[in-house]
Amino acid sequence: MARRAFVTGSAGFIGFHLSQRLLAAGWEVLGLDGISDYYDVTLKRRRHEILAAEPGFRGVEGLLETPGLVRGLVETFRPDAIIHLAAQAGVRHSIDAPRSYVDSNLIGTFEILEAARAVPPQHMLLASTSSAYGANEVMPYAEVHKADHQMSFYAATKKATESMAHSYAHLYGLPTTMFRFFTVYGPWGRPDMALFKFVKAILYGEAIDVYNQGDMRRDFTYIDDLVEGIVRLIDAAPGTAPVGEFDSLSPVAPWRVVNIGNGAPVQLLDFVAAIEAATGQAAQKNLLPMQPGDVPATWADATLIEALIGALPRTDIRTGVQRFVDWYRTYYRA
Repeated sequence: MARRAFVTGSAGFIGFHLSQRLLAAGWEVLGLDGISDYYDVTLKRRRHEILAAEPGFRGVEGLLETPGLVRGLVETFRPDAIIHLAAQAGVRHSIDAPRSYVDSNLIGTFEILEAARAVPPQHMLLASTSSAYGANEVMPYAEVHKADHQMSFYAATKKATESMAHSYAHLYGLPTTMFRFFTVYGPWGRPDMALFKFVKAILYGEAIDVYNQGDMRRDFTYIDDLVEGIVRLIDAAPGTAPVGEFDSLSPVAPWRVVNIGNGAPVQLLDFVAAIEAATGQAAQKNLLPMQPGDVPATWADATLIEALIGALPRTDIRTGVQRFVDWYRTYYRA
């Protein structure tokens, strides 16, 4: 029988790509998405339409935080793996609309945990964020570093989900891996992310907002590389023995947190230069101060993930940006 994955956020950027990859590998996928209007719902529905064309996919539209919804789906589907990617995203939006982060990220994750307690999967994998490292200035960020001073409410809710999942892993023996993603980009990406905004503005001859006067670095991670990491980690459920002193494995639960990043931070202005090269157009730049809740740099230590599943592909920034620009032109021309 085909293996089964329950993927939340299946109409989202990462969930869409992951579901495609699992379906191609012969998995059955049950996808849940709230299709919220945080950004263009047309883009989300188009992603789900593409997945629905695959015989192994079933998509459900609904909010995570709806009492009993997730549990009912999990009890019927009985997945081998639960991959929880759905969340209210956005550092800056969390300043303006914090309640939505409580509902989706905290209450929604609680519903996932309760469903897993009722019908335990072989492995539960939940998305966190590199923003969880917050004010930590030690780089590259390693999973064993302290992460106690989050800089945004978004990051605070994601760090809270790590603790929530740890308690369930301890109490109920649920093998759990938390992902800390680092600035994911690529085709079908989110319109609220810098790459999407920059490409759209540059193609229309509009200025782009460059924060902290451009003195920022991000560990940009191409979507295919990230999905490769998630898929491999499905079969690397935490056990009882750490793989090294760098392992974040809990001493009291089958739980660990794992970075998934490119491991090579890029200067923001170099990122803009890659977009200029891909579009063939120069950017007009509004150089602005740092925004509240943001951090000047991110950089993933890849030691743990490579010990668990081997080296991942690392798409260079110019190749990845070119692929996004090619997709953007094709999608919006159509």
